[in-house]
Amino acid sequence: MRVRFVIALVSAALAASVIVSAAPASDAPDPAADAEAFRNYFVTKFPKVKLEDFVNGPYSMNKDMRRQWQEKEEFPPYEFALEAGKEMFAAPFKNGKTYADCFENGGIGVRQNFPYFDAKQGEVITLELALNRCRTANGEAPLSYVKDEMASLTAYMAFTSRGKPFDIKIPDDPRALAAYENGKRYFYTRRGQLNFSCASCHVQSPGERLRAEILAPALGILNAMPIYRSEWAGMGTISRRFITCNSQTRAVPEEAQSEDYRDLEYFLSYVSNGLPISGPGARP
Repeated sequence: MRVRFVIALVSAALAASVIVSAAPASDAPDPAADAEAFRNYFVTKFPKVKLEDFVNGPYSMNKDMRRQWQEKEEFPPYEFALEAGKEMFAAPFKNGKTYADCFENGGIGVRQNFPYFDAKQGEVITLELALNRCRTANGEAPLSYVKDEMASLTAYMAFTSRGKPFDIKIPDDPRALAAYENGKRYFYTRRGQLNFSCASCHVQSPGERLRAEILAPALGILNAMPIYRSEWAGMGTISRRFITCNSQTRAVPEEAQSEDYRDLEYFLSYVSNGLPISGPGARP
């Protein structure tokens, strides 16, 4: 068991080097080269998986799970969240405005543009953060980033963008590049008692079982968010997933929508550019 553990860590380090080596010899950050290397790594590792199918996570890795998932999609467990999210999105705030007043195109079909770097504020803005800032700007209390209301809202907004490819931009701004690099660093940094990084599971081990769970590839991993998970018996946001992952590796989770988590979302979304939004999704 000890030998297998060491091999896993070494393999994860080698997988990480695939991305790091994409940078030119000057070590200048190159997100476009990172994204190309990231995609090529997974396409080479799983030659039978269609590129656009990576967004389906473990269902692209296992035929039996895929068949069960397709049957479940006839009556998806996230349907209740979609209905609730649609109602919430349309319901006016006390001042008469709605969420639609805070977003381009009335908030319909815009999920693929989040997160983005806000040059004025100098930070990454995720969809979850934008929704809560919309609420507070209109005199409403913010929602929990991990509970049902936020998951329902993002489920509805993701559904209106289904099939649209991620289109994440890194503007010509050193602060934006620094945010991307911080997210990349967080993804590959080992932490917690198990000394795992995000890449240990989602770069080195996708398709393999961790107890009853089949690990998803990092490529396209956020495209299906938010998700219904059987272990949660409910919906979960991206924030909830990041916090849960830290807990499972026995690391200390950060606060929801921390700078590290937002930058991590920025990195993972950027390297999945071009892959379609498939959320909301369902996982075991």
